[in-house]
Amino acid sequence: MAHTRRQGGAGADTGGGGLLSRWRGWWQRARELGVRHALLPLRIFLGVTFVYAGLDKLDDKAFLAASGTGSIGELMRGIRDGSAVPWLVDRALENPVAFGEAIAWGEIAVGVGTLVGLLGRLAALGGALISLSLWLTVSWQTEPYYYGNDLAYLMAWLPLVLAGAAAPSLDALIARRRRRV
Repeated sequence: MAHTRRQGGAGADTGGGGLLSRWRGWWQRARELGVRHALLPLRIFLGVTFVYAGLDKLDDKAFLAASGTGSIGELMRGIRDGSAVPWLVDRALENPVAFGEAIAWGEIAVGVGTLVGLLGRLAALGGALISLSLWLTVSWQTEPYYYGNDLAYLMAWLPLVLAGAAAPSLDALIARRRRRV
């Protein structure tokens, strides 16, 4: 005796627990997971990049100097006249070493906050402001504009400013614990 499956018969997938409905359920869970974690690669990239940039600045003694080849002071003097905001460069030139250290520590704080998801929107706003200041000063004269990376970093920070740090993050963990109390 031959066994055949008929449309709507026993074993056919009519949406009540068959293979097709299991696949749809898996797909829906995968979509929800993807939406929830869509910004995670961006968080990791920006976080690691900013921590590295900050540590690199702190480790470079030539950079953290008021003058000399490769120094923050020399860089600021070189870009001042072509900057969109020369008054900001003038402020940095008042104490270039302190300015360089502030940028480095700011990048580290932004990077760590972004990586662990602590005060995610605030960290992203800090990253966006650092990127904006670098674009208006250091990268402003870059031609064509898309060769300068600071504008791209600014744009990359904006989704994190708007959305914050979704799970996995310390912000999400803290919010979950507050809801339990």
